[in-house]
Amino acid sequence: QVQLVESGGGLVQPGGSLRLSCAASGIFFSINAMAWYRQAPGKQREWVAGIISGGSPMHADSVKGRFTISRDNAKNTVYLQMNSLKPEDTAVYYCNANIQTPGKPAYAFWGQGTQVTVSS
Repeated sequence: QVQLVESGGGLVQPGGSLRLSCAASGIFFSINAMAWYRQAPGKQREWVAGIISGGSPMHADSVKGRFTISRDNAKNTVYLQMNSLKPEDTAVYYCNANIQTPGKPAYAFWGQGTQVTVSS
């Protein structure tokens, strides 16, 4: 059973920073791509940033220069450093990971989501 557990969300003032973490646990062979998505109230879930094993990080235009995705392969963890936060960044942030488990094709797992609220 593979699980993705997120942490690090909360309430922050505009211009502030937060760091989200997402750790994968369970039995698996490898983690391929890892990514962050977000969903604001009344809106569709959108891709925020992604990073593949051994590849360069990529960010959505809306967060480029403010957010940075990184991963620690030894800890099976992906991070999202969020700086210069704006009220429009308010959303539930979800971790996504493409994971190869024994005897099955690679599958995209989701975390439970963590709330980020940017407000004064």
